[in-house]
Amino acid sequence: QVQLVESGGGLVQPGGSLRLSCAASGSIFSIYTMGWYRQAPGIQRDLVATITRGGRVNYADSVKGRFTISRDKSTVFLQMNSLEPEDTAVYYCIVCRINCANPDYWGQGTQVTVSS
Repeated sequence: QVQLVESGGGLVQPGGSLRLSCAASGSIFSIYTMGWYRQAPGIQRDLVATITRGGRVNYADSVKGRFTISRDKSTVFLQMNSLEPEDTAVYYCIVCRINCANPDYWGQGTQVTVSS
């Protein structure tokens, strides 16, 4: 979705950190839940984290304690610490009107590679 602009991906060593950002154009997106999906080659997409308009957060068990999602209205961030090779994937910003199991808007994705 052209309305979601992602940045912050890259190559990092295990144990390192990255911060992803996603800006959604249009103030209407500020009322919806935002979050992040990720997908590695040959692996189904996983919902990583979400945050509601009111700041309620939800994390996949695999990233709890390591990742932190936050937002400023229509901009969402994902701080990723203690990165592991298993975190390697394309990370997609999403906007969800009803249920983030079926996002309504997708970003183009940003590559995160964790490797020594």
